[in-house]
Amino acid sequence: MRNVFLFVRRYFNFLFFIIMQVVALYMLFRYNRFHDAAFMGIAGEVTGKISQQYNTVEYYFQLKKTNEQLIQENQRLRNLLKDDFLPADTTSMLVIDSIKTDSLEPHRRYWYYPAKVINNSVTAQTNYLTISRGSNQGLTKDMAVVSPSGIIGTIVNVSPNMSIVMSMLHRQSRVSASLLSTGETGSVEWDGKDPQVLTFRNIPRSAHPKKGDTVVTSRYSTFPPGQLIGTITDIENLGGSNFYMLKVNPSTNFFNVQFVYAVKNLQKEEQDALEKTAHKQD
Repeated sequence: MRNVFLFVRRYFNFLFFIIMQVVALYMLFRYNRFHDAAFMGIAGEVTGKISQQYNTVEYYFQLKKTNEQLIQENQRLRNLLKDDFLPADTTSMLVIDSIKTDSLEPHRRYWYYPAKVINNSVTAQTNYLTISRGSNQGLTKDMAVVSPSGIIGTIVNVSPNMSIVMSMLHRQSRVSASLLSTGETGSVEWDGKDPQVLTFRNIPRSAHPKKGDTVVTSRYSTFPPGQLIGTITDIENLGGSNFYMLKVNPSTNFFNVQFVYAVKNLQKEEQDALEKTAHKQD
């Protein structure tokens, strides 16, 4: 107590000055409308800016959470698409242990795994992406990778928690494709030059392609059929040939790929084994 008294006595003039300043300011803003309004305006502006910054930060984290929810919802919806199932076999019955079981249920063919893109190259002639899923999450080599806007590439290497994807913008990429309007099939590739231009080869003249026509993956592709590849921007006549060479603008913006889906073909092993057996018999 004695120390407090000594402190007040020693700094009495300074403390008295501070108290009088507080009283003066209170009287000024309490009984003067102009200064009161000015003070409230400044205070409102300061608190408004603080609130705005807080809302921006809160919005960022809320938006990130919303994006995660949308990715999960897109995965669920993709795994319910009709194209992911083979039609039911209505011409036969499945018999197990003499108990007949109707096989009218469709068979799932594709399953989608969402992943984030953690690295991506576009400007080289051999471009790759790194995604945030690997063998621990069910991914394997040769799985197709797509985005909400179109195809991305094919997995070429897998670690426990990451995978390397050979981009469609790679000199060795080849994708079986078809015209959405007519179903004519050919091969889409990249010449290693312009990331905005793909080449669609082996389309017969009888298909009558037009600029603006949509190009999608064919049923013979590693990708699920009907995945967007792009739209035709130019048609080149090959002299002495019955085929066109088409230029295609990719539907995917490879400069800004953030989220993708790795696609597992659930019947690939069975198909590969059967086709391998057939080749051995030749």
